[in-house]
Order: sequence, then C-alpha cells, then structure tokens
Amino acid sequence: MSLFLNELDVRKLLTMPLAIEAVEEAHRELALGHAVDVPRQRTRLPQTALHILQGALPGRDAIGYKAYTSNRTGVRFIVYVFSAASGVLRAVLEADLLGMTRTGAASGVATRWLARPDAEILGMFGAGWQAEGHVEAIAAVRPLRRVKVFSRNAERLAAFCTRMTERLKIEVVPAASPEETVRGSDIVSTVTTSATPLFEAGWLSPGTHINAAGSNSLIRREVGEDVFRISRPIVVDSVETALREAGDLLPLLEKGRLSERQLVELGDVIIGRHPGRSSPQEITLFESQGMAIQDISLAVRLEAAAREQGLGVKLPFGG
Repeated sequence: MSLFLNELDVRKLLTMPLAIEAVEEAHRELALGHAVDVPRQRTRLPQTALHILQGALPGRDAIGYKAYTSNRTGVRFIVYVFSAASGVLRAVLEADLLGMTRTGAASGVATRWLARPDAEILGMFGAGWQAEGHVEAIAAVRPLRRVKVFSRNAERLAAFCTRMTERLKIEVVPAASPEETVRGSDIVSTVTTSATPLFEAGWLSPGTHINAAGSNSLIRREVGEDVFRISRPIVVDSVETALREAGDLLPLLEKGRLSERQLVELGDVIIGRHPGRSSPQEITLFESQGMAIQDISLAVRLEAAAREQGLGVKLPFGG
C-alpha cells in the first residue's frame, strides 16, 4: 500500500550522507540519459504561489513531483512518488526537512567534485534554515576546520554559530563583514534572498570554490558579473533550469556576456564527460536551482527505510 511519511518520520530516517548519495546518483543518472527532469512551474495568485517540480528515475522505479505553496505565512512542501512501471502511488512525504537537506546536499556534491581536496575554511552567507544544510553537507565532504558566517541579523547569526559548532564539533564563528567572510576562505557558499551581489571578485583567493544557491528568480542576485568573469568552470545542476530561473546568470546571458555553451552540468562532471577543477588555482562556481529528481532520489531511499523500520502511515488510496 501507499505510505505517508510526516516530518517526524523523515527526521528519524534522514542523514546528510544519505542525501549526498541520493543527489549524486540523480545527477549521474541524468547525465547518462537515464532520468528525466522538468524545470519548476509556478502558478501565482496575489496571496499564494504554487510551485511544482517533476521528474523520473526509472532505475529506481520512480516518477513523481514535489509541490509546494508559498505565501506570507510560510512554505509547505510535499513530495509524491509513483511507480514508474505501474503508475501506482508509492509514497507521499512531507518535505520541509527533506528539501532543506537535499539543497545542502547538492552543494555538498558540487564541493566534492569541484573544491580543492585540502579546502578547510568555509565562508557562509546566510544563517537561516537552509544555511544549516549547506554547512553540514560541505563538512561531510571536506575536512572543514573553520566556518565564517555572515548575516545582517546579529541575534540569528550568534544562535546559528553556537548551534552549528555544537552539532558539527568544528569552529563556526560570526564574520564582521562580507569581505571578512570571503577573504582567506577556500569555499564560499551563499544561500540568501539577496537582490544584489554579496561579495566582490577581488576578495576571492586563487583556488576558491563557490556554491551559489539562493538566486532562483530574476529578482535575486548573489553573485556578480565580476565573479563570473574569473570563474571556470561555471557548473549548474541543469542548463535548462538555469536558463529559466537563475537570477545570477540570466542578466549576463541576455547581455551576451555569458554564453549557454559556457555552462556545464554537474552530472557531466561526475561521469567525466567534462572536467571539473583542472588546477589548484582555478576559481570554480556551482549555481544551484534545485531539481525534482534530487527530491525523488532521496524520497525513495526514505520510503525503503521507512518500510523496513515500520514507520509511516499506510494510505487508503493510491495502492
């Protein structure tokens, strides 16, 4: 029968290593032509917007979608997974924690393939819910020694640093300015709602890797043109999705200052179709938008674990 997992069930089952494994598999399958991903579609009303991402991983017998609504009261996420072979509903999962974790995991996978192996200092922009997943994921793939975090909300920043220091057992400290966050960092990650670029290219050290995860609409900009000029390769989760909603990239593409041919999909780096970092001095950049197959790949793993452990509620429909 179909299974429903609520947030508590997901929390009991979900780990960052599992999420990183799932996201990497999703990108590998897409690059090999064994998966389908449909860019985000949105229905907007004055008060509320509905967002839907669709995809399929036939190798996991999975086809499905993530749907979420957003308005002033919050955001609500649900993932639906059906059997790719039979069309039968397999599972429905509340996906707030799932989505946050897989978003961080995508930056973790990109960091694994693009950052220098000896990268140990992270500069983080953002101290919210999503930033937690990013720090945890990057710490899972690189031997982080220190994390510098910048946020304009001093109270939230202090609480974030205390919480993450205790959780990860590494030094997580507030940064006094954007420049302090970037200078001397081996990895720079952004997960904010900023409408303007967060840092200058001149602050970056040779060999830095950048994860930019907050710019998923035209009104959001985290990374400036000066940074793109010195970054190679420029990696995206999906070129098709990036061309639709990457607020960092779209103005440069429209002005002809960046070409679609310069964008490399993460999956192509993973399978070796395109080189990632080619020297210790290169500045590499990953622009993350999010994909349904990332959610689905993680959801099927959680479904399997839930059935094995007897978690979740059997649904009276869909089976």
